[in-house]
Amino acid sequence: MASSSTPAPKARSFPKIEFTDSEAGALEFPSSKSRSYNYFKPAKLRATVYEDVTVDVQPDPERHLSQGWIYGFGDGPGGYPQEWTAAKSSDWHAFLDPNEEWEQTIYRNNAAVVRQVSLGLENAKRADAYGGWNTAWQKFIARNLGAWMHAENGMALHVFTSIQRSGPTNMINTAVAVNAAHKMRFAQDLALFNLDLSESLESFEGAVHHEVWHSAQEWQPTRKVVEELTAVGDWAELLFGTNVIFEQLVGQLVRSELVMQISAKNGDYITPTIVGTGEHDYNRDLGYTRALFRLLTRDEEHGAANRELFGRWLAKWVPPCLAAAHALQPIWSQPAEKTRTFDESLSATKEKFSQLLEEIGLDVPKELDQ
Repeated sequence: MASSSTPAPKARSFPKIEFTDSEAGALEFPSSKSRSYNYFKPAKLRATVYEDVTVDVQPDPERHLSQGWIYGFGDGPGGYPQEWTAAKSSDWHAFLDPNEEWEQTIYRNNAAVVRQVSLGLENAKRADAYGGWNTAWQKFIARNLGAWMHAENGMALHVFTSIQRSGPTNMINTAVAVNAAHKMRFAQDLALFNLDLSESLESFEGAVHHEVWHSAQEWQPTRKVVEELTAVGDWAELLFGTNVIFEQLVGQLVRSELVMQISAKNGDYITPTIVGTGEHDYNRDLGYTRALFRLLTRDEEHGAANRELFGRWLAKWVPPCLAAAHALQPIWSQPAEKTRTFDESLSATKEKFSQLLEEIGLDVPKELDQ
């Protein structure tokens, strides 16, 4: 009798594991052998929060998109074209904002300024601080600080907001976006100040700034430069023309060398506090602007060409900005108490401008002597 036997179990087949050494896995990055992994090399031993949330967040085919842009515009260019500016860089990613601005800092810093301004306005109304203002000073603030509000608003909406995604890296675009937030908040602070004064002083002409900005002879060259700046398509030229030239020759002249210098002499201790926040904003924004253009002028490959390009931009924008500054001379005589002349203010402004150009690595243009 044949013995029964248990059939052998059927062997299962598994796919053979193959290590392909794919391109992405084979690449070595600065942190490849570290427990803390980054696609970039931090400026210091450890990456800061700013670097973690800005560096390489914006894609770039030259770094990580080996197959090119994964999306594009209808007319051809994809992503963040470097052709959107005539300026050149061997590595746009080398720029890091010295202020280390990112989303959280926008809200934190602006909230602190808003609390400061709000507290100042509340205390001023409570103490009837506007009661001692003479008619000449009321007129000066209503006309000129009100007119400057339009310049700040124009730069906020049509300069910095319009180019805050035009740069080739997230670090540049984040800094410009913060700049836009600064300008918008400061313009709104001036508007709220105007409303407070209109409610507190029956003789204050709260609506006259519209007429001044649109038709007052001394303000038309300033308005013309602001409007011409908004028509510039090259994002780097727009940033250079605004933060390096216009803000130096006109913005600081009005805010720092006029309003903040003469307010206290006219019994006004509130306006310098508000205008001072705008100057503080510009000082921070000038920090990233200086760092960016200094990087471009010192670029080993493109530095000479960039310096020549920036020289042409200086020749284009310095004359109209100086013309705007000179046209504002009559407003220096409007306050009852005057602490400095227009020539003194303009001289100090030119000196600061020349120093900035030297720090960036550019020659002072001959147009500055006009």
